Amino acid sequence: MPRFVDLSIPITNDVISDPEVMRPKIQYMTHENTWEQIAMFFPGLEKDDLPDGEGWAVEMLELSTHNGTHMDAPWHYHSTTDDGGKAAPSIDEAPLDRFLRPGVKLDFSGLPHGHVVTAAEVEAELARIGHTLQPLDIVLVQSGAVYGTENFTDQGVGLGAEATLYLTANGVEVVGTDAWSWDAPFSHTAKKWAETRDPSIIWEGHKAGRIRPYYQIEKLTNLEALPATGFTLSCFPVKIERASAGWIRAVAIVEE
Repeated sequence: MPRFVDLSIPITNDVISDPEVMRPKIQYMTHENTWEQIAMFFPGLEKDDLPDGEGWAVEMLELSTHNGTHMDAPWHYHSTTDDGGKAAPSIDEAPLDRFLRPGVKLDFSGLPHGHVVTAAEVEAELARIGHTLQPLDIVLVQSGAVYGTENFTDQGVGLGAEATLYLTANGVEVVGTDAWSWDAPFSHTAKKWAETRDPSIIWEGHKAGRIRPYYQIEKLTNLEALPATGFTLSCFPVKIERASAGWIRAVAIVEE
């Protein structure tokens, strides 16, 4: 029997996984205080008419498409792709056959936070785990970021333009990371930017999507529970019209 591994973080008020300006907000309405909502549909209904006087449980959310475990569409990175040849697709245009595919885990968790992974380092890690990339493999990066710990948004490595283009040149169209971003944390890149004023280092892994389109999962968790290969990833995004991203419930199916 296969083993199912949940790789998704919850959308929650309580654990910080985004900068303050981007944090989600959840309002919980519970059975004790919602009977009047039901009464709106049934004039004359009283609370005691309902079993145990209880209404329903409903939640109202204020959130970005980039809260929680989510998938970025190429539209998030740039307005065009294929070097300007095509309009970048939004998440509702995503090809569903890409999102149930064999997965590969690359472990860069031993590298320093803020490190920008190169194509050579990707090749070396693939050699270490004995895997040759196949078209449409889903490549997941264990970055060193740990969800639920302090300063999560400053943690983990990122994949730069060179490494990202190496993956997409080998037929990879979906990638993912357990960090806040596919790129190195902004706090680390900002220090390099202050020293070099080189604009090419800003969001470089994302911007590689303007050359070759790809879909990118961010804020995964529990990647340490996965083998390097031998699993299938299910990661279908919620369909939001013209959106730059959609939430996913990422689940690895491990053959045992």
